[in-house]
Amino acid sequence: MPTLTWVGKDKVVNHHHDVPFRVLNKKYTYSAQHSTAQHSTAQHSTAQHSTAQHNYTEFPLKNVNNRIIHGDNLEALKSLLPEFEGKVNCIYIDPPYNTGNESWVYNDNVNDPKLKKWLGQVVGKEGEDLSRHDKWLCMMYPRLKLLHRLLAADGAIFISIDDNEQSTLKLVMDEIFGAKNFIGMFIVNASPSAIDYGHIGKTHDYALFYAKNIYEIITNQLEEKAKEFKYTDGEGGFNIYPLYNGNVAFNPTTRPNLYYPFYLNASNEIEDGFYEISLEYKEDWVEVYPVVSRKDGIQRVWRWGREKASGELNHEIIGYITSSGEYRIVQKSRHTSKVIRSLLLDNEVQSRRGTSEVESIFGKKSFSFPKPVKLLEDFISISTDAKSEAVVLDSFSGSGTTAHAVLKLNAQDGGNRRFILIEAMSYAETITAERVRRVMSGYGEGIKAVAGLGGSFDFYTVGEPLFLPDNNLNEAVGVEVIRDYVAYTERIPKADRTTQDNPYTPHLLGINRDVAWLFNYDAGKATVLDMDYLAGLRLDNAKPANAIIYADRCLLEKAFMTKHGIIFKKIPRDITRF
Repeated sequence: MPTLTWVGKDKVVNHHHDVPFRVLNKKYTYSAQHSTAQHSTAQHSTAQHSTAQHNYTEFPLKNVNNRIIHGDNLEALKSLLPEFEGKVNCIYIDPPYNTGNESWVYNDNVNDPKLKKWLGQVVGKEGEDLSRHDKWLCMMYPRLKLLHRLLAADGAIFISIDDNEQSTLKLVMDEIFGAKNFIGMFIVNASPSAIDYGHIGKTHDYALFYAKNIYEIITNQLEEKAKEFKYTDGEGGFNIYPLYNGNVAFNPTTRPNLYYPFYLNASNEIEDGFYEISLEYKEDWVEVYPVVSRKDGIQRVWRWGREKASGELNHEIIGYITSSGEYRIVQKSRHTSKVIRSLLLDNEVQSRRGTSEVESIFGKKSFSFPKPVKLLEDFISISTDAKSEAVVLDSFSGSGTTAHAVLKLNAQDGGNRRFILIEAMSYAETITAERVRRVMSGYGEGIKAVAGLGGSFDFYTVGEPLFLPDNNLNEAVGVEVIRDYVAYTERIPKADRTTQDNPYTPHLLGINRDVAWLFNYDAGKATVLDMDYLAGLRLDNAKPANAIIYADRCLLEKAFMTKHGIIFKKIPRDITRF
């Protein structure tokens, strides 16, 4: 397989191993609240983001466990490994295109002072002579290696790029993810007006689409989405979906325009299994309102208003009677994802659409060239479904479009996807997080008001490293962080992990019938693995055949440990101070 070589590659190809694990410091939790005026954002513990005074009621529990991380994405990605390695279902990134243009809100020439410093430390003196393409590849390679580790076996990654680095990115992705896992390249209608690059008016960008394991994603994701049509009519095949809105924030109080009755003629079956409906009252016809959800008890509303619905009566909107005799209003869907088109020409995926979306949220131009929500919805829907609690990661999150797309998809199909955003730039709070707050709680005024989608997120910063320069533990991070790291390095299954308040011993990290993991640690004194320590353990009948025990020193003889299945591991810290 052809591989790409550039100046500095030998210094970064394994650099992801040297990136320190760092603590992710939780700064606040933001929980969306719903305003009856539908145009104000909510509050979090450190700042108020409301534009007016309103009476609030909390949204139902939905769209939770999301994260926004402010900090270097290389360090943040490494610090996510203990919790999310192999668990991210969809990754989307929109890295710098390396155009040489330094007028963007982020530096697209890869000349950021932090990056220059990093190149000097990692690549060394030859980093001073790197071209901007060398710098870009040095920056991207270790990040892509970490993203590969985070991606689930049946996960997918989408990367937006343009002609400046498309060819080099493809070769690097083939090297890291494997050429066989390349699914395809999307051509995205980026701009209706050509951008002059000298000879050809450019109107498109690209998006590379890779799987972690193409056999896994084809079996578990893409084929699952390629369902056959269940019904047919004069126009061809179709499936049916309920017309009610899955967004729990929408109800008859918040969206009265979406709450009205249909009338169904149960005596007139216009198609096989489908019945005539009307928006006008008809004597002896059945009155049908949106359902009350059995799951949360919330009265739903329709996805369409009266005007739109009236134009689709008995064509794309029809009546349906379930096998249990319940009346439903359903929409025909002729869409199938059996074939994913490589040309994305929809006007809703153009860059100018993304710009107008951000302007409508902030009331002014706040970010250059944000991706449109529809583009991200398409990518996320290809690789996730509403049934799973998929994790969607964006490590170049910019204005927060990925989070917006996740929230919209969940509203449309009732899913419970969650997002992780990472942003290194200073606008992580003022633009990235603020956009998500407004999308969750609502924004705009008057006829331009947009109801919030609900949800919450935790805002983090990248903190101290777990290890000091001398390779000893940074004990200042606290015992819980250290325990979590040790459990990760030992690959203790999540189901087997224990907290310090377990019924056996506060030193227990995890236990199953084969092995117990113990972390004999005391911040104030050196610890010893000896006979007295073993005698003090209270594992009772749960005692497994083997034990891995961390301590500062070990006084047991090797023969004894071998006989009793004990493995000692020294805690990496300086105990001469005790």
